[in-house]
Amino acid sequence: MSKILVIGAAWVGDAVLSQSLFSALRARDTAAEIHVLAPAWTHGVLQRMPEPGRVLHNPFGHGELSLGARRKLGQQLGTAQYDQAIVLPNSFKSALVPWFAGIPQRTGYVGELRQLLLNDSRILNRAALPLMVERFAALAQPPGGIPGQSFTPPRLIPDPDNQAKVMHQLGLTGELPVAVFCPGAEFGPAKRWPAHHFADLARQLTAQGFQIWILGSGSDQPIGAAIAASVQGPVHNLCGNTTLSDAVDLMAVAARVISNDSGLMHVAAALNRPLVALFGSSSPEFTPPLSDNAHVLRLGLPCSPCFKRECPLHHLNCLEHLTPEQVMACWPPA
Repeated sequence: MSKILVIGAAWVGDAVLSQSLFSALRARDTAAEIHVLAPAWTHGVLQRMPEPGRVLHNPFGHGELSLGARRKLGQQLGTAQYDQAIVLPNSFKSALVPWFAGIPQRTGYVGELRQLLLNDSRILNRAALPLMVERFAALAQPPGGIPGQSFTPPRLIPDPDNQAKVMHQLGLTGELPVAVFCPGAEFGPAKRWPAHHFADLARQLTAQGFQIWILGSGSDQPIGAAIAASVQGPVHNLCGNTTLSDAVDLMAVAARVISNDSGLMHVAAALNRPLVALFGSSSPEFTPPLSDNAHVLRLGLPCSPCFKRECPLHHLNCLEHLTPEQVMACWPPA
């Protein structure tokens, strides 16, 4: 039995995609003990995966070095006697903890002089592995192995008991079919479909007998409130009122999900919910929703994808010109 520490991804969507690595590790060794060291804000999705035996807290924020604290954490983890560490983030500092821990095999892709810390460094073939999920899963290959493109798509497992508890606490019922809106995107406004389009879509869906649940973090609360205030009908702004694991469990109820390119988009795909994924400044060619039940909607304007946080042309046409009618056309009439 191998004991493996995965240095987890820093974003929720990437954390969802990392389940394909965990599945590949479990296929390699059915008795493998997999622990994940990850930021607290990703724990909600990791806790809805069957593979990780433990989810450990990575206390370091984006860009934070904290060399002494990393050394201390590494020394603490060294007592767990891991056989292998797999480092998913591409930064030098993310490889420090397993190095300080003295883990015998330290695996990750070359970059930022990480070969000083990794003794199983891999050269990424971007053409052979165009998708992030493929790159994650390939790290389960033994040293010198030829990475393939096969992977098991992420599949989260909701907790029905917590689902019922949270629905009761928030005053939600399943009497009407649920359409979940995910209007946020932490990366920036160039990935966010305008609130007035979400509001228009909410009016069309409530007229068809749907209730709307708006999910997101506390920072999405204002846009959720703006959508809810524009609609007369059963619209519940839940932004900031749930944990991430709660959001996973609630989204499992959805008959439809409409999401920007965000972590919750990947959650919806991993729950295999009927999903329309809206792409503006970003591209589905690297991190698409991994579900046959997902429909990617994008205009493919000459100026997109620009991968900018804010529209450099100050018009956001890649999302402004995506209409609610185009979203509605992705599903058969209710």
